[in-house]
Amino acid sequence: MQAAFPKLLSSQIAFDIARTILDGFDKHYRLFRHSSQAAKRHFEQSDWKAAQTEARERIAFYDKRVQECIHILEDEYDEEDLTDSAWREVKLHYIGLLTDHKQPELAETFFNSVCCNILHRAYFNNDFIFVRPAVSTDYIETEEIAPIYRVYYPAKDGLRYTLKRIVTNFQLQCPFADLNRDVGLIEARLKGLFGPDQLEANHQIQVLASLFYRNKGAYIVGKGINGNREYPFIVPILHNRKGELILDTVLFDPILITVLFSFTRAYFMVDMEVPSGYVQFLRSLLPKKPRSEIYTILGLQKQGKALFYRDFLHHLRHSSDRFEIAPGIRGLVMLVFALPSFPYVFKAIKDYFPAPKETTRAIVKEKYLLVKNHDRVGRMADTLEYSNVAFPRARFSEALLTELKQVAPSIVEEEGDQIIIKHVYIERRMVPLNIWLTNAEKRDDLAAMEHGVLEYGNAIKELVGVNIFPGDMLYKNFGVTRHGRVVFYDYDEIEYITDCNFRSIPLPRNEEDEMSAEPWYPVAKNDVFPEQLGTFLLGNANVKKFFLKHHADLLTPQFWQMRKQRILEGHVEDVFPYPQECRFSYQPITSTPAAQAA
Repeated sequence: MQAAFPKLLSSQIAFDIARTILDGFDKHYRLFRHSSQAAKRHFEQSDWKAAQTEARERIAFYDKRVQECIHILEDEYDEEDLTDSAWREVKLHYIGLLTDHKQPELAETFFNSVCCNILHRAYFNNDFIFVRPAVSTDYIETEEIAPIYRVYYPAKDGLRYTLKRIVTNFQLQCPFADLNRDVGLIEARLKGLFGPDQLEANHQIQVLASLFYRNKGAYIVGKGINGNREYPFIVPILHNRKGELILDTVLFDPILITVLFSFTRAYFMVDMEVPSGYVQFLRSLLPKKPRSEIYTILGLQKQGKALFYRDFLHHLRHSSDRFEIAPGIRGLVMLVFALPSFPYVFKAIKDYFPAPKETTRAIVKEKYLLVKNHDRVGRMADTLEYSNVAFPRARFSEALLTELKQVAPSIVEEEGDQIIIKHVYIERRMVPLNIWLTNAEKRDDLAAMEHGVLEYGNAIKELVGVNIFPGDMLYKNFGVTRHGRVVFYDYDEIEYITDCNFRSIPLPRNEEDEMSAEPWYPVAKNDVFPEQLGTFLLGNANVKKFFLKHHADLLTPQFWQMRKQRILEGHVEDVFPYPQECRFSYQPITSTPAAQAA
């Protein structure tokens, strides 16, 4: 065996291909880090437009580098050079090249992307690609100047001085309004949580060495450690109206930290030499969150997607239930199905759309791409897009398989004991808001109904702040997460606010106009009449009461016109991923409505 191994790795072509692929990945990750580093400069300069552009463009980096690598290989090598034995050698050489690499798991996924783009799905196999990791990410050493996290000992200098060191070590090139005041507020809250002397007397504080940038905020991510107990905390850094920095709050509630790092708020800008180290640290803060979601949080969505699929295959092997049509109102554009034991849904675009839908498969895909590249502000579900997914045929209910073949025959194939779906979206499963409201009413739980309506309106208003109009605003297109947040997830009618024309309904000219079933006024494609929303949304008396209490402004064209104008003028709205009452500057409103209006 030992004598045969050198002969096995004798192909210079195989080594060169492996080197080319790794060079392609290294270029990708170098540009990825450069983009993440630029986020610090954009934050310091309050250049929110540049920050948005940087975040959006970074999403496309991976696919561009994969295509570049494929073109190089196709130009450099003839098809007859790429034999089975050559591809096996490529993989072995590649594993050797990953010795001491800082991002081996990402490089393996990049290799798979290149390989699977070159080879037909029926041709590549375990010998050619990394079905499971070949190189461990445990104990990867970092450069001394770029550690994964820094360690502080409050017992030495006191908690307040330690907290100030933590903040100043990030070397933000922008003055703080009053850092001593803000550090004192954090100290008071942490002492209230841990006890007045606990952090000073015992052990350490660990803080990730890079800030997390998103929207208009930067986030310090750390944890206090006392023996075998760990206390996660997050400190948001914002700009005040004068452009000075403030520490806005400190989050240590596990639910608030989970919401901050939810599947609706992915793609933070973080500069990481060793991403697996950041994943390991975040998993200690978010032990219930799968590694796939944590990689996506860090902007490494392709790695998240690869790990998700591995988790899905593992679940299939260790479960026996069958895929079924998802509960809820059937959509006109998507066929949605689910595996009851798996917390995700699968969405396939239908081949044809009945009236009143006027769209195409290409347009629907464009809408989903728009969402992928847009800031989702915690109110739109992240969607994983896959091609040529093989499902065990035996795991499909006959009803589901029959309907798939009826409504989407162009994307469904049978190959032996497998069903191949050529294109599918996968999203986190949520309770549709219409079902959630109905169940709350059955329980006579008016508090839950009010919460659902309040969250629904809040979700829409936060989406408006980032130039998103949901289009179809029916409750069935929104879901409720396990933490009670309302999230939008049906994107086939989504539009930019700035592309919409928000109008008042003209007064009828005569009795005929008033009695007419059709509009008596011209309606252009992107005209929106907010007054009509109540017809579709407020049929239930309790829902109507709560909606008018909290969000009556959504029924007025003036609300939408004003927000559209702000966007056109270049305003970037503040969106806080935590409750207002958590903020150090929060002042509860105690005045009367009349006084507020004045």
